[in-house]
Amino acid sequence: MNFFVTAGNTQSMIDRVRCVTNIFSGRTGASVARTAWGRGHTVTLATSHPDVLTEFGINPRDPGERFTVVPYQTFDDLAAIMQSQFRTGAFDVVCHSAAVSDYLPAGTYTPDAGTFFNARTNRWEAHSGPATMTEQKGGKIKSSEPELWLRLVRAPKLVDRVRQPWGFTGILVKFKLEVGLGEQELVEVAEASRRQSDADLMVANTLDGAPHWAYVGPVADRYERVPRRELPDRLVLALEDRYQERARNG
Repeated sequence: MNFFVTAGNTQSMIDRVRCVTNIFSGRTGASVARTAWGRGHTVTLATSHPDVLTEFGINPRDPGERFTVVPYQTFDDLAAIMQSQFRTGAFDVVCHSAAVSDYLPAGTYTPDAGTFFNARTNRWEAHSGPATMTEQKGGKIKSSEPELWLRLVRAPKLVDRVRQPWGFTGILVKFKLEVGLGEQELVEVAEASRRQSDADLMVANTLDGAPHWAYVGPVADRYERVPRRELPDRLVLALEDRYQERARNG
């Protein structure tokens, strides 16, 4: 099979030197890519942390035959890579494990003279007249401002573009991480999310549980609780079974 795997985090730029990002390093996606490659499949790995591959015995600068590494940094980088790869590549499986930004910066502002944020009322106020702010622009926003206010807007869900408009028709694996949910609620939320994205399989865990376990499903119409160390093998085996089932059914 021909795998496309995303891994790591995305940066969303505030200016040319500052960004909004998250804590994830791409080890899960790298481990899935390494396992698929080790089982004889062809792998393209888009990752923000190529050097993590060294932990799995792969030189990211010379990974070997059947393994391609595509580095990225920003949300826009990853979106462009995915769009290009899906429209030009013949992939059988997409494992979208990258922790993609949920919000994107849409302006950085400073309150004008006389304008202030009232923390007691959670409102912008002014000593006289309307409250006003000025957008700060430039390659590097000045650090002399007493405070900056960052506007964030909802980012498009890249996993929801994989089918349409990008046209991928193979096996899609979505990854989901939640905080503060019990395991039964996690499975329910994960299954609803899988259906919403038209994904074939879901890998779901919680922030606290991620180092120890994940749920994978639906496999035989249910979600399986898989020890973290077994996740790459169990996932790739499930994908091989799903691929063979598709081939048998035409």
